[in-house]
Amino acid sequence: MSTNKVIHALYNDDDILMDAVKKVKADHHHIEEVFCPFPVHGLDKAMGLAPTRLAITAFLYGITGTAVATWLTWYTMIADWPQDIGGKPSFSWATNMPAFVPILFELTVFFAAHLMVITFYMRSRIWPFKEAENPDPRTTDDHFLMEIPVHDNEEELKALLETTGAVEINVVEKH
Repeated sequence: MSTNKVIHALYNDDDILMDAVKKVKADHHHIEEVFCPFPVHGLDKAMGLAPTRLAITAFLYGITGTAVATWLTWYTMIADWPQDIGGKPSFSWATNMPAFVPILFELTVFFAAHLMVITFYMRSRIWPFKEAENPDPRTTDDHFLMEIPVHDNEEELKALLETTGAVEINVVEKH
């Protein structure tokens, strides 16, 4: 029989939270999650999280946008409906490319930005109309919450967290 007990330690300052995370990690305890009202610089490194690979996807999405823009400008202005604009011939895409730079740039940024948002939401499992998962509403205002799973070490964890400056320590059953 496994229990899903976790300890929620609440903090009211991000510097105290950072010191607490470092102390808990130094004592070789696993931190399941930290809930914050705003991003805390260096928290991911202190928790030992792997660096994000979203920048790689942004680059790939940008390349996709550039490719679509190249095809679109070639198809619309060279292949499908060539036009003589300002005396410029429409024989090849390469000779007209300087006129297409704004389209190339805009579609590169458009694809990278929009597909990155979609990727972030999917990766974070944030869907429209999804119920909030924060365990304490104060984490959206002015408190920070560290969630640590309990494995027959409840008293040891509580004693450790009391030394870290937590303003409140609760043991709860996680669903």
